[in-house]
Amino acid sequence: MAGPPTAQLTTPRLHLRPIGPDDVEAVYVACQDSTIPRWTTVPSPYLREHAEQFVCDYAPKAWAAGDVATFGVTERGTGELLAAVSLHFDRGRDDGIAEIGYWTAAPARGRGITTEAVAAVCTWGFTSCGVQRLEWYAEVGNVPSRRVAEKVGFTIEGTLRSFLLRPGGERVDGWVGSLLGIDEIAVR
Repeated sequence: MAGPPTAQLTTPRLHLRPIGPDDVEAVYVACQDSTIPRWTTVPSPYLREHAEQFVCDYAPKAWAAGDVATFGVTERGTGELLAAVSLHFDRGRDDGIAEIGYWTAAPARGRGITTEAVAAVCTWGFTSCGVQRLEWYAEVGNVPSRRVAEKVGFTIEGTLRSFLLRPGGERVDGWVGSLLGIDEIAVR
């Protein structure tokens, strides 16, 4: 379960809090970068209505239902939205398994922001949400996502053929990795 929709996480550089209505513009702008729809399932083209639906409707309702906890990753001090990190508890698995997903706005890439944020959310999942196994999936070829997962401590378990469904219905091969507990998290 996602825990309270008021969760706040901090790291030396970041503040993570539930994504919400104040993030519409930042999410919209971030998702104009072709890299995000290339490697995620966000709509393309990404319209302002998509950002509004995501941050004002989907994310708060999913968090309240205990299905998905989506954090807005902001820079401490400025409050600028840099990334989003989600834990998905609604994947049809048992209660002890969750899946992590993330994207990063172009100006924040290459600075270790996503690695720091993902490690914080993984720690929260294990310590506050009863997670026993965290899974990470990415389309084969999404090297930046894989680097983040590996830096956090995920063990890459292999390639799942025709596993991920891209928008438009195309099935593609996916990498899979896992963390089995807080002791496996490499970045703190």
